[in-house]
Amino acid sequence: MKKIAFFFLLGMIACNSATNKTSFVTVFEKSKGTETATYQEAIAYYKKLADSYAEIEMREMGTTDSGFPLHLVVLNLDKEFDFKSIQQSKKNVLLINNAIHPGESDGVDASMLLLRDLVQNKEKHAAIKNTVIAVIPVYNIGGALNRNSSSRTNQNGPKEYGFRGNAQNYDLNRDFIKNDTKNAASFAEIFHTVQPDVFIENHVSNGADYQYNITHLFTQHNKLGNALGEFLHTEMTPFIENAMREKNTAITPYVNVYGRTPDTGFTQFMDHPRYSSGYTTLFNTLGMMIETHMLKPYKTRVTATYTLLETSIEFIAKEGDRIQQLRTHALEEVLSKKSYPIAYTVDKTQHRTLQFEGYEGNYIPSEVTNGKRLFYDRSKPFTKPVPYFNQFKPSKEITIPAGYIIPQGWWKVLERLNSNRIEYTTFKKDTTLVVEVSRIADFKTRTAPYEGHYLHYNTTVEKSTETLSFRKGDYYIPIAQKGARYLMETLEPEAPDSFFNWNFFDTVLQQKEGFSPYVFEDLAAAFLKKNPDIKEQLEVKKAQEPAFAKNSYAQLDFIFKQTPHYEKAHTMIPVFRVLKQ
Repeated sequence: MKKIAFFFLLGMIACNSATNKTSFVTVFEKSKGTETATYQEAIAYYKKLADSYAEIEMREMGTTDSGFPLHLVVLNLDKEFDFKSIQQSKKNVLLINNAIHPGESDGVDASMLLLRDLVQNKEKHAAIKNTVIAVIPVYNIGGALNRNSSSRTNQNGPKEYGFRGNAQNYDLNRDFIKNDTKNAASFAEIFHTVQPDVFIENHVSNGADYQYNITHLFTQHNKLGNALGEFLHTEMTPFIENAMREKNTAITPYVNVYGRTPDTGFTQFMDHPRYSSGYTTLFNTLGMMIETHMLKPYKTRVTATYTLLETSIEFIAKEGDRIQQLRTHALEEVLSKKSYPIAYTVDKTQHRTLQFEGYEGNYIPSEVTNGKRLFYDRSKPFTKPVPYFNQFKPSKEITIPAGYIIPQGWWKVLERLNSNRIEYTTFKKDTTLVVEVSRIADFKTRTAPYEGHYLHYNTTVEKSTETLSFRKGDYYIPIAQKGARYLMETLEPEAPDSFFNWNFFDTVLQQKEGFSPYVFEDLAAAFLKKNPDIKEQLEVKKAQEPAFAKNSYAQLDFIFKQTPHYEKAHTMIPVFRVLKQ
């Protein structure tokens, strides 16, 4: 009788083990690759996975605009989930972000399959023994809850999916610097807690038609810079491309063309810090967006995403030590130089030649409009050499300062510095210092709203060295810290994604005090008598500019701006550079 009970118990254990492995069938699999998990289904799935396997933990990390919490799922074979301990263990960390655009849901399903397979299949454990994998199951929860089957006009499946805009209708992949959303603040908390060596975000492309199921969008290697950028360009990218081809999943760089065929060549997409991979670059993380092709079947896209995630893990396993070494020295390389590039342009003198697998495309008469439409003929596939311009060169550089000073009134900026764990001190008493001052000389502004802002661009500044007084409590921010690149990309007005360009300092562009001409006339006359050099400048300007010569108010305004009555704060950026001695 005891033997019967023993074997019955063994049978039950075996049965439970088998059930444990087979019960984690995803919505994607149940639908035979035609459907994606809802937000609720994805969270429930990961909760069940974490409850069943001690190697997986799911935690809440911050909230989102939707009111729902942001989750992080962590797989570590050592069952250690304190990231301070993980960082001391020297394990590499991969962070995967899904559903920033919930209509592009491929990564949601691929990540569910990946974590299940990695934890259940002991044969896969060797590849992740030195890697911790952290997954954000659904980042844009508000968009995921806004489920439909029509908003992705150009996309082939799944049957239903989420919407691009979040609960406030922000495109979250433009929000990493300006940080208008609770989602972005929570992402910053996750990112700086996890401190990933590699970051991957899953997307689906829009644009041209071609044979590839999937493309890669690595962060621009010149912008990443130094030895780390060279490593990304010459080792990581070729490894991923070759390994994917060996797995019968050909991959090419993201096809950055719209409204034309790619066979004449295209440039690499420049991921400024507003984008996720551009933001993670500021902290010397190797970043990549996965872009599957919108017109391929959903099952094909999810499978390709899974393959690329798996291939990336293989690369991390192979080169993990080097990645950490390069990241350790990356900040030192940046700060060892006198200058830092804040803007880039494509180098048209260099290119890589792709053996591009596309379809013949031409323009044919439209059946809808009275014009012509682009038509790709899938019965005419081709493989031909195509120039790919992926070398960029600096178009604007700044001298690296010793630090920055920000007056305490600019609390919205300080909030974002705090979110990104920027280190600073406050003045213990009123202090007078020699600093470099930047005043806005010129800028352009978008004429239509862009993600809740009227974004500035083509900004230029005039710099001067001045002795200024700062109050007790104002902030001094040293440049020598992990966030050095973040500081220069946000606090230097001429950088494309600077806080100035995102309208944080727009109030300095508006003059607060002025003059009444009939009152100022007498003051102006007296001022010119005491300042003949200003009077001479006025006469020269009138002689050279006919419109100015006919405008008496403009002439008075010119004089006013030379007098002590003109407010110093007008056009002056409230970020003061402390220069290196």
